[in-house]
Order: sequence, then C-alpha cells, then structure tokens
Amino acid sequence: MASAFNKRHPIVVLGAGSWGSALSICLAKNGNDVRLWGHRPEHIESLRSLRENRVYLPGIQFPPNISFYSDLSLCLEGVQDILMVVPSTAFVTVLQAVKALRPSNVRIAWATKGIDPQGNRLLSDLVAESFGEAVPMAVLSGPSFAKEVAKSEPTAVSLAGNNDIFIQDLLQRFHSDCFRVYVNSDMVGVQLCGVMKNILAIAVGVADGMGLGANSRAALITRGVAEMSRLCSALSAQPETLMSLAGIGDMVLTCTDNQSRNRRFGMGLGQGKTVKQVFAEIGQEVEGAHNVAQVQALAQRYQLDMPITEQVCRLLQGEASLDEALNNLLLRLPTRENLSI
Repeated sequence: MASAFNKRHPIVVLGAGSWGSALSICLAKNGNDVRLWGHRPEHIESLRSLRENRVYLPGIQFPPNISFYSDLSLCLEGVQDILMVVPSTAFVTVLQAVKALRPSNVRIAWATKGIDPQGNRLLSDLVAESFGEAVPMAVLSGPSFAKEVAKSEPTAVSLAGNNDIFIQDLLQRFHSDCFRVYVNSDMVGVQLCGVMKNILAIAVGVADGMGLGANSRAALITRGVAEMSRLCSALSAQPETLMSLAGIGDMVLTCTDNQSRNRRFGMGLGQGKTVKQVFAEIGQEVEGAHNVAQVQALAQRYQLDMPITEQVCRLLQGEASLDEALNNLLLRLPTRENLSI
C-alpha cells in the first residue's frame, strides 16, 4: 500500500532541548511543518519570541515553519507523526501522556539514546507496551552533535524501524544533502549502541581527565567495542550494526570530541570533581550517567563480562575511587585479544 505522506502534514517534536531543537530545525529546513513541544512554558515562550534557543543553540535561528507549544494536547491535535527527543528518564512519562491524548493512529519515532531506568528495557519495548506491537515505530541514531546539525553541517545517521512505509516517510522528512539517513534493519542493535557509546565516552573522558594519554584512550575505545559486541550479541542484535554509523561511528564521535556531554562528564570526574559538581557545570542531561546502572544490570542478567561498564558504574555510585576503578581495569586486562570474548 502506497503512503499518502505529505511533508505539510505536521510532525511533532517532543523535547525542546538542544537535540530536539536541532532536529526541529533540520526537519523545517527540509520542508516539514514542525510543532516543537517543551514542558516548561517559560522556555517555550522564549523560543517563540526570540525564534532562537539561546540556552542550548545560541545564534541559530528557527525557520518560520516551526511553531511552539507547551500544551501537549494542542500540540498533538490532528497529528500522526511524533518524534520523541526527551531524556530516557522522562521517556515513559511523556509516552504515557501521549497515549492518553492520542491513543491510536500515531506513528512514533525517537532520537533518545537510552533505556528504561525502571525495568532496564529498550525504548522500543516501552512504545510497544503502550501502543501495541503493530504501532509504526523507528529510532534515529548515529554520530550527530546538535549544534552541527542545526548549522546544516554534513551529518550521516542510522534509521531503524518496524514499518517500511513509516521508514520511507521519515526518509522523505529527514534525508537531504547535509543530513544523510541510512536505513538499518536492526532496531535492537541501533538502540543498544546508542546506550553503550555514552557509557564508554564517560570512561574515556575519565582517562583523559586524569591525563593518561592517547594510548589509554585508544585502548578504552577498542575494548569498549568488545563490550558493545557482547551486549548486542546477548540481546540478539545483528553484528553488522557494530560497524555502522549507530555503532562505531557514534562511539568515535562521542568518545573523542568535547561537544559530547558524556565525555565532558567523565573528564570532570577525572579531574577530581564530584558527580554533583560536574552535573551542575554541564547543566543538561548526561544519558550515560543515567543508563550505566541499567546496562550493568543487563550484564549481570546475561552473565556478560563488561569491565569498563562495571567500573564506571562503581565510580558513579561511590563504590570505587578513580584510582581503584583504574587499577581494577588494568589488573584484569587479558593477555589474549579477542573482541568476541
């Protein structure tokens, strides 16, 4: 059955932080009518009056075909396509609010990189639980910093979903000369890689904050690929996803550039600051810090050896000092290299 898709049919973007704002700008520049929602009325009023997100994306103007809402009911009125860009800690709350207002005839995509903080479930599981397994859903992920996307700098990402028509419609919405979208058939793997790369970026940031050098950074990234591989294999993801934009592409970006909040968070810890101090300095969500305990729980459930994840978790929970976490990693390094074990 052919799609009756039209870019003039509005798409709702839920989440008016840096990433939600950037994707709204990207969609609007590509000819879509966009409704951008945020939960703080004063923030939304600022976006509406200034036509700019001066808090998170200063100096970048919103195109005229973006409208702003703090009332979720009005924002969802008559809309089928929803893109969720809220933190993973708020994902299920916002999802339930959407369900209460639009219980049917919706298609849900998300660009949130995280998992359910309560039940350690993938976000796709939450969507299916709320709207049924048959609801069209998709996840957008890959190496993409918000500011560069908002400025139309060349970017390539992965898109995975369960409905071919929805995927093709999202391609029409997003794909452009400066925002290249590549379809991936592995929705589970794309989500897992998006979670893992943030945790590994914290670990690399800690090492760089401690001044350990480029050799340590390269070792952590490489061994991080092994941990990502184990987790993906345990949850039946496709091994090819590891080498995709959503996998190694996003890991390299997040682990090596200071635009990454997760990397900066780790660097602050490596410099001896407290978790509370670094959160205050960054002033935005740090998904890896929220998700590391959940990934550690998955590692324990599936009996996986994930030492980097374990030590980041112990560090954030106050169970290990910087030196202890580092020593625990160094002392257990294997003598035979194998990314699959």
